[in-house]
Amino acid sequence: MHYRPSYRSHAYTLNVCFKVTPRIEIITEKTLVGIRLTMSLAHNRTAALWKVFMPYQHKIRHRRNQDLISMQVYDPGYFSDFNPLHQFEKWAAVEVTNVEALPEGLETFLLKAGLYAVFDYKGSSADSSIFQYIFGSWLPDSGYVLDERPHFEILGAHYKNNDPNSEEEIWIPIKAGT
Repeated sequence: MHYRPSYRSHAYTLNVCFKVTPRIEIITEKTLVGIRLTMSLAHNRTAALWKVFMPYQHKIRHRRNQDLISMQVYDPGYFSDFNPLHQFEKWAAVEVTNVEALPEGLETFLLKAGLYAVFDYKGSSADSSIFQYIFGSWLPDSGYVLDERPHFEILGAHYKNNDPNSEEEIWIPIKAGT
């Protein structure tokens, strides 16, 4: 369902024709419920993850809203020693206010509070140019550096998988540069 590489090699050529200014937000701690799979960019299993998760989404009680969350949890150093074969954990999830009576097979994840750059993105989820812009242009010039917390996308009411008119929010964990 939802796949875009979250990072590209330092050696790529940037051909992005837009400039997106993110809003900077501090989030409070969030409780997520979902399913996770280990994968790499080279061996993407995102479609399989969402195929398993989607039948569960309407059975989850105490949802905060109807948004879906696509989250990536990377090991420390993932981005400094980038390799498309390096594995990371990908989640298909929703935010909840309470974890009582979870359907069997689902797990919880506590997303810690922190600072994020939030990019409002409109375009196909198959187009990775927004990530090329974020990591190749915006981040190096921003005064921020990546923080070692989960990255995630909020797939709201206007999200349409692989549709050029799709809308989503891309949340990148940041901290003040040193």
